[in-house]
Amino acid sequence: MGIKQISVFLENNTGRLAEVTKCLADAGINLRAISIADTAEFGILRVIVDKQDEAINALLDSGFTTVENDVLVVEIKDMPGSLAKLMLLFREADVNIEYLYASLEGREGSAAVIFKLSNFGTGLKIIKENGIKLLEQF
Repeated sequence: MGIKQISVFLENNTGRLAEVTKCLADAGINLRAISIADTAEFGILRVIVDKQDEAINALLDSGFTTVENDVLVVEIKDMPGSLAKLMLLFREADVNIEYLYASLEGREGSAAVIFKLSNFGTGLKIIKENGIKLLEQF
């Protein structure tokens, strides 16, 4: 259970992000969530898309290096303290959060939070045991 995320490795050069987004647009792929982290030399673009296989094929055909990861996407209330409560649950279970990003898209009064966890199974168990809404589509 989880959602597949695509990570795209990019040189930190002007226009590389434009090339990736154009590649996906030309293939008719809709971005559902997006995050980018960078260093001086490279960046890692993380995306969740509406058509996973088509996106991977388009990116590979255009010469991009990609990796697929399982991530957990949960829905929390869009209010102060919601994320903190979830973070405490992970801390108490000694589950490290490798990274996270969020989206408010289409969710009035709530936010979708995307997690890459050190222990996917334990994270999933915490979410289920605490009645947190797990999204299987995004």
